[in-house]
Amino acid sequence: MTSWQELRDEAASCMRCDLYQRATQTVFGEGRAGASIMLIGEQPGDQEDKQGHPFVGPAGRILDRALEEAGISRAEVYVTNAVKHFKWTERGKRRIHQRPNGGEIRACRFWLDAELGRVRPRLAVLLGAVAGEAVFGSRYRVSEHKGQAEEASLGSWRGLVVGTIHPSAVLRAPDSEGRDRAYAGLVGDLVEAREAVAEAAR
Repeated sequence: MTSWQELRDEAASCMRCDLYQRATQTVFGEGRAGASIMLIGEQPGDQEDKQGHPFVGPAGRILDRALEEAGISRAEVYVTNAVKHFKWTERGKRRIHQRPNGGEIRACRFWLDAELGRVRPRLAVLLGAVAGEAVFGSRYRVSEHKGQAEEASLGSWRGLVVGTIHPSAVLRAPDSEGRDRAYAGLVGDLVEAREAVAEAAR
């Protein structure tokens, strides 16, 4: 069986879609082998692309705080993205995130399938629409799945999923009230995920 490190090494030279051409590096998942919860985001952001680790930028700080409030240790979960290369457009001196398209999401599903098959989590938290699309297809809508523990499968993996917003949605809220509401919803959905895992383990 292919080890996690072998998968990571193989993904480092991935050319399954064109995103590798403008990205600094592949940003593969990280976390505990055999973790009961896997967190799946969209794609690396600017800081993740530079540092080579998932969720280390502003959205990652939101996620870390939300996990702590939900009673989930980041050290005990596996964190990855549906797409492993940063897709961006230039705006002045800044690199602005662009949403991966369906072809890019499907091309990168190979790696997500492999990660799920290797980690074998009881539950995956789908952080945003791209993560949901990677598992359920292009008709996925966060609003229809948010906060619900559902059965799902991808490749050889079978387990539960809980959909929620991407942490960056908290940062994009138009005012402090909106940010507070979005953040509280994220924490609540993570609590639902923790409780669903505990229930599944009984």
